[in-house]
Amino acid sequence: MPDQEQAALRLQLARLRQDHADFDAAVNAMEATGCDRLQVQRMKKKKLAIKDLLQDIEDQIVPDIIA
Repeated sequence: MPDQEQAALRLQLARLRQDHADFDAAVNAMEATGCDRLQVQRMKKKKLAIKDLLQDIEDQIVPDIIA
């Protein structure tokens, strides 16, 4: 993988990690204030989708090598 492509993936990875942390904080705040459960579930789904993207990008950066 070219260095420029790997750098772009690492930048995207950092942004997604920040988004995931932001969603985590938002979900915790919503649960603490007793927000609508449906809205909390939607936020959790978005957070999970971001986590899946994180995993995909991490797999692209460091491929699974069978030893």
